[in-house]
Amino acid sequence: MTILPTLSKTAIIRFWLVVILAIAFGYIEAAVVVYLRQIFHPAGFVFPLTSFPLIAESNRILLVEVAREAATIVLIFAVCFLAGQNRRQRLAFFMIIFAVWDIFYYVWLKVILDWPASIMDWDVLFLIPCPWAGPVLAPVLVSLTMLVFATLIFYRDCVGRPIRVSLWGWLGFLLSIFIIVVSFCIAGQYIQLSDYAGHFSWPLFTIGLLGVIMLSVKCFLRRQ
Repeated sequence: MTILPTLSKTAIIRFWLVVILAIAFGYIEAAVVVYLRQIFHPAGFVFPLTSFPLIAESNRILLVEVAREAATIVLIFAVCFLAGQNRRQRLAFFMIIFAVWDIFYYVWLKVILDWPASIMDWDVLFLIPCPWAGPVLAPVLVSLTMLVFATLIFYRDCVGRPIRVSLWGWLGFLLSIFIIVVSFCIAGQYIQLSDYAGHFSWPLFTIGLLGVIMLSVKCFLRRQ
């Protein structure tokens, strides 16, 4: 029977510290959203968002929020650089933080606001460079996929069996991620319309997500 190599105590501590930070980060993000909803949607956060200001320059608070999102990404990069020992580990930590943060963002909102009522409820996901939107299920599926593969990347690197990705593999990943982002951005342009739900393309999103999954599996099964 094959026994899997075990991680060092230091690697385990680094992993869980990053996870704990991401959980706390998710709470901070949820707290900010609680305040924003009170400002922009005092009557309730319900789609279509007829009162949502799509142009940041026309609303000072929204402009500040866009800058906050950019600052959040900078903070994640900084943590990844400090926690990871090489580029593979830093990439893995970025994916882990982003995934855990996103999942627990919804967990904390459920605890604080009892929202979302359903995984099919819609949310505004991001604002850079334009509003991203879609059913909660979609970003959670992306985050779960990221978390699984990022954890495997970190594990394999720490036990001396690093994942290798070819140039074509990287191009495939970038294309798949781009397709996922496009599916969110397209939906984000229609959040003020009554038929908003019909503008999220599940086929387009699925193509992008399956692309990431298949390329990831191929990389893990590739002989070193």
